[in-house]
Amino acid sequence: MSHHDKLPIKMLQDRLMVQLEGADGERRSTGGILIPATAQLGKRLSWAEVKAAGPAVRHVEVGDQVLFDPSDLSEVEVGGELFIILRERDLHAVAAERLEMGNTGLYL
Repeated sequence: MSHHDKLPIKMLQDRLMVQLEGADGERRSTGGILIPATAQLGKRLSWAEVKAAGPAVRHVEVGDQVLFDPSDLSEVEVGGELFIILRERDLHAVAAERLEMGNTGLYL
């Protein structure tokens, strides 16, 4: 175990620490077919849950779901779990119950 695993972590500036729900990358089609992580269907964006946010983050809160491009990731392992570090400006969308209903017509 590393010394860093025992220290509190504070995200800086506009950085976010997010975690993918299905970290293995496999997914299922709507018909139930398992699609392996190695299958490429073009540029596919991913959803992840925000676990920590820096003080300059303005539109996202811990617990929100965010949409981002996983092609260029910075990963970090903390306490045996894998997280991704992003900048707020690299997000494409945010989904949260606190958002005003009726603006997009899209719901997760």
